[in-house]
Amino acid sequence: MLFAGRNAMRRPERELKDQETIAAILRQAPVGRMATVNRRGFPVIKPVTFLYWDGKIFIHSSRKGEKILDIRRGSPVCFEVDEPVAYVAAGEPACGGNYYYRSIIVKGRAALVTSHDKKLKILERMMKKYQPEGGYGGIPEKLLAKTAVIEISIQEMTGKENLG
Repeated sequence: MLFAGRNAMRRPERELKDQETIAAILRQAPVGRMATVNRRGFPVIKPVTFLYWDGKIFIHSSRKGEKILDIRRGSPVCFEVDEPVAYVAAGEPACGGNYYYRSIIVKGRAALVTSHDKKLKILERMMKKYQPEGGYGGIPEKLLAKTAVIEISIQEMTGKENLG
């Protein structure tokens, strides 16, 4: 589901509009980057493992740390994934190189998942994403208790691509 942003994209010809492509990028990207605003007003961005499921983004996290404190304070969040395609080297003149890519940027609100069953279901889905060949055991209750799952409710989402 794509939600139009308030600001028009500077390069509208690069807007990625295909919903299936956007969903595929979000499902397959191995690393996302989540930004919060810390208590001093600075944006803070961190690489995270994540799952795109049911129109939301779920992030695996420790129960402690800056992003958890920011979320508990009500910080808005921004989440980004990108898919590098190719780098085209510069010739004459210099600085004529180019980078081909696809990227998705999400803006929204985050909350901690508190339901034991939902948290377990999300972590099991994450295991399938990151280790599709299987071979792993169950998630022990002790580990589940010290793991946080962050749920991002998407308010705005934009996609951009430069494929040459």
